[in-house]
Amino acid sequence: MTGDHYFTAEPSAPAQPREVRFTVAGRDYTLASSAGVFSANRLDLGTAVLLRKGELPGPATTGALLDLGCGFGPITCTLATLAPAATVWAVDVNERARELTAANATRLGVADRVRVATPDEVPADLDFAQLWSNPPIRIGKDGLHQLLRRWLPRLAPDGVAWLVVARHLGGDSLHRWLGDEGWQVERHASQKGFRVLRVTR
Repeated sequence: MTGDHYFTAEPSAPAQPREVRFTVAGRDYTLASSAGVFSANRLDLGTAVLLRKGELPGPATTGALLDLGCGFGPITCTLATLAPAATVWAVDVNERARELTAANATRLGVADRVRVATPDEVPADLDFAQLWSNPPIRIGKDGLHQLLRRWLPRLAPDGVAWLVVARHLGGDSLHRWLGDEGWQVERHASQKGFRVLRVTR
């Protein structure tokens, strides 16, 4: 066993390549994955609920979309496939996750519209029409709050954030905290123990 977490910048675990298959909005995806990234063996249940219950972008969607904590890229690849007029920023601290997301975007033919980056590589003046995230709850409450305070203000004035959080890991308390921070928060859906939150200014 190693001490790696999916939010480790440079995982030390051997790569152990594998593939993850899933279906979103009637389209089948087969993406490369690996040990050392979040939910390496399958589409995480929370991410699956988010992609099933959130209001996915479509052909008319433009601007920049953010996948915060992209992992091996299931949200990024879904957004880039469904919104061909938009640019998707795939942000993760994990180097292996970024490499996998870039490879998967190339595999799907959407790499020209995907920007894979560390948090500090995102241009400071860029705002986002949409933010999608299955946030890393296990970094702790303080770390999670710091993460959201950094990225939610990057929403465009009419932008929307879609977050999924397990109820037993604090989904309802996060809902209340976001409201206390001044955001408009709607529990858009609940499924399989997860809350899908719609967050706007």
